[in-house]
Amino acid sequence: MRQILLATAAIMACLASSANAQVELQTYADKEGYLNVQALTCAELANTFQEDADMLTTWYSGWYNGLAKKHYINVPRSKEAEHETIVYCKAHPEKKVIEAIGLVFDEMRAKRGIELSK
Repeated sequence: MRQILLATAAIMACLASSANAQVELQTYADKEGYLNVQALTCAELANTFQEDADMLTTWYSGWYNGLAKKHYINVPRSKEAEHETIVYCKAHPEKKVIEAIGLVFDEMRAKRGIELSK
């Protein structure tokens, strides 16, 4: 568990260090303070501070679980999804974070043989 946390922190640090300048996540909010999470790009996520990126990826996870009407969290799987999203975002900074997460979730489900009910 400790190794997973350290690896996640190292990945987030690498992602953040690859950015030109780190800014607070609220930099991308509108004048009312709202952040359009569906418009946020991978590059913008990479430009935020680590704690903001962590908070945002946790929020996205909760959002997806809420849409699926799931009331549980699988911590190791969430950390894996965050890692895979960061890897994808580093390779595709122009993509939306929401797209990256969707692709990562689809890959993880396919790898585990999980099918969504309709």
